[in-house]
Amino acid sequence: MNKITVITGGLVGILLLGTLGYMILEGAPFLDSLYMTVITISTVGFGEKMAMHTSGKLFTILLIFMGCGLVIILFSSITETMVEIGLQKFTGRKKMEAKIQALANHYIVCGYGRIGREICRTLTENNISFVIIENNDSDIQVAEEDGYLVLKGNATEDENLIKAGIEKARGLVSVVSSDADNVYIVLSARGQNPGLFIMARSSGIAGVEKKLLRAGASKVISPYSIGARRMAQVIVRPTVIDFIDLTMHSGDMGLRLEEIQVRPQSDIAGKSLLETRLRHDHNIIVVGIKRASGEMAFNPTPTTMIEAGDILVVLGERERIQALEQRLV
Repeated sequence: MNKITVITGGLVGILLLGTLGYMILEGAPFLDSLYMTVITISTVGFGEKMAMHTSGKLFTILLIFMGCGLVIILFSSITETMVEIGLQKFTGRKKMEAKIQALANHYIVCGYGRIGREICRTLTENNISFVIIENNDSDIQVAEEDGYLVLKGNATEDENLIKAGIEKARGLVSVVSSDADNVYIVLSARGQNPGLFIMARSSGIAGVEKKLLRAGASKVISPYSIGARRMAQVIVRPTVIDFIDLTMHSGDMGLRLEEIQVRPQSDIAGKSLLETRLRHDHNIIVVGIKRASGEMAFNPTPTTMIEAGDILVVLGERERIQALEQRLV
């Protein structure tokens, strides 16, 4: 683009030079001088606007050589730039499609509005791979600027879900603005991958949640209902909310509430909570245990047994939780 700017600047300079030249050499008015300059360097050939002296003719010859060359170079540069931009977009799109095809055990986020952006930010913070399906050009541009993988298209179309790798996906999050579209996306996704975890957004209108669950959603979330309850809880239980904020988001203390799965080969499987020495070795508190059966045990005692397949809900500093995760791999 700098090259085009320089050439354009030179062309403007020649226009000014030619106009001033005709005004000085031939005493022509400004508009006639500008007209002569334009038709000269563009080689239109409408004919002379004025009868010229020898000096004017020689000046015109010089102007033709200077101006025509610059015009040719300018249009060549514009064409070259347009071709380069087209090739870059094509190459970038192919690279992105290749990266999407290589994904596995990932999430598909349908919609990159305000809610979708927060979801993608959180997934990125936790190193969870995902791909976005979005139809709005401005939202696509924002997602690309954020460095995310994006497929342009309507998530209600089976073809776009297939391109996003729904057969290999771990889950799908549908957060488009329309309840009807969310229902349709859930239906399509469930039909293509019966075992897929599907979370859908609900507007909160009566009956929508039931329709989404009936369509095959694993979880239905209403941001409006959650937001209203959260605001009420800030009034009723402000200290509790402050504590939850501290544990759910990165604060100055770095305290986090996380979940860790106990694998069969883990050294804590088959031991009591006391025997695992999690509190002693990692300064981590186990606040809950979700069994493989789905049963949830809150505030487990020291004698509570840890079994393979359990999911531990732990509270502690980020670094210590990461150390425990590495231990349990």
